[in-house]
Amino acid sequence: MVKNKRKSAWTATAAILLGFALILGGCSGSGDGSPSASSPSSPSGSESASGQEKPVELTLAFIGIGTMTDVQAVQEEISKITKQKINATVKLMPIDVSAWQQQTNLLLAGNEPLDLLVTSSLFNYSSQVAKGQLLPLDELLEKYGPGIKDTLEPIVFEGTRINGKIYGVSSFREVAADYGFIARKDLLDKYGIDLSQVKTYEDLGPVFQKIKENEPGIYPLVQRSNTNGIAGELVASQFDSLGEGLGVLELGEGSTKVVNLFETQKYKDAVELARKWYQAGYLMPDAATTQETNTALIKAGKAFGYLSNMKPGFEEQENQLNGYEMEAVRLTKPVGGATGPSAFMLSIPKNSKNPERAMQLMNLLYTDADVINLLDNGIEGKHYVKTEKGQIKVPDGTKSGYTFNQWEVGNAALTYTWEGTDPDHWNQLKQFNKEATYSPALGFSFDATPVKTEVAAVTNVVNQYRSGLDSGSLDPKVLTDFVSKLKQAGGDKIIAEKQKQLDAFLAVNGK
Repeated sequence: MVKNKRKSAWTATAAILLGFALILGGCSGSGDGSPSASSPSSPSGSESASGQEKPVELTLAFIGIGTMTDVQAVQEEISKITKQKINATVKLMPIDVSAWQQQTNLLLAGNEPLDLLVTSSLFNYSSQVAKGQLLPLDELLEKYGPGIKDTLEPIVFEGTRINGKIYGVSSFREVAADYGFIARKDLLDKYGIDLSQVKTYEDLGPVFQKIKENEPGIYPLVQRSNTNGIAGELVASQFDSLGEGLGVLELGEGSTKVVNLFETQKYKDAVELARKWYQAGYLMPDAATTQETNTALIKAGKAFGYLSNMKPGFEEQENQLNGYEMEAVRLTKPVGGATGPSAFMLSIPKNSKNPERAMQLMNLLYTDADVINLLDNGIEGKHYVKTEKGQIKVPDGTKSGYTFNQWEVGNAALTYTWEGTDPDHWNQLKQFNKEATYSPALGFSFDATPVKTEVAAVTNVVNQYRSGLDSGSLDPKVLTDFVSKLKQAGGDKIIAEKQKQLDAFLAVNGK
């Protein structure tokens, strides 16, 4: 997903939401960073907007991050197009991320009209389906959304099914990640450090030592947050977290056996390496508790680099977030976990009074360049201007009144790329998704309702131990007590329930 200065506000929050999970959709675009031609005026299978259909208003609820003072102007421009094509106007409903779950629960429990909703396995997609709050979309997609399937890779389109039915359509974004280390290029150049010679995480030790010896005011390694600890980053490419991250699948072997992450040898080895780096002074003494993020520490000149999941365009994104030119080394191949496609989707709630028209609008969000550019980027001349190279940027001397996170909804591959991003970004992202190795549990979404009491108890134990172990500030010997207390809190019951649900999912989906 492309990032720019207007869209960077989400990054810190996304890191917390995504955390350890491998939840990171490919589709075709014009290939040159500019939008493709718009879709025909009337989607296949629907009546034309010639007066034969009653005009309706369709409400789209999404996570609102950043400035939304101009949302009324944007929805009016979108409505000019949708009125002509599907005889419907559009009401945009941004909901602040801090209130997202509470507000969407109220919306779905009530009778307020709601036609399209961003849904996610990060929140409670599976329970929304279980409660009958979302409509199955298979027939609606076939009749009123014929263009959507062709814009997504099959593995992405099919990866949101629950009990064989589609209840949400994935947005276009990366559904995989590669992992590695990224650092300030000025310091790499200053000390002649060649990151291309780093082949494993262990190879980073001498790099950190050089920075520690020569830059006493700079920490060689910082965490993205205290929920994104070093040990967790080290093993992220090796496991599918299957949601909350206690019961996991080991990737690479095709195994479908759910195991306790914290009992695996790979996690133990990662904790040992984190401890070694911590004791060598490469990390902050208060790494387990600090509230300072990696980007804040880089900007303040207090940090050299950090471990992270990556994607095409990652360096350009981090350059803007950190205020320094950054250079990365990727140490793993791209991998995708169970919840990649379902991390951000569009669904039609049961509240919709016009599900057929809602699907027609969804179809436009995946096939009509004019509509998705308005939603993603705002109004040309007001919220962005085109550059000589065919990309876009915020108008000089202005502060945009509209910021939308384009990875949430629809087919961003039809949108312009932002200045500072590779013009071929969308094709690179598509290829990245194609080349990734995916979990055998792709599409699985764990419903924790049957073990919610155990999940609460286990979460308390994880909160007590994990940040200290992951950051290296706790002695790895503590891991034995950690695992013991997880079992006492009901960890084995959670793993058994997850295995039961996964086995059922695999049986239904013929895997």
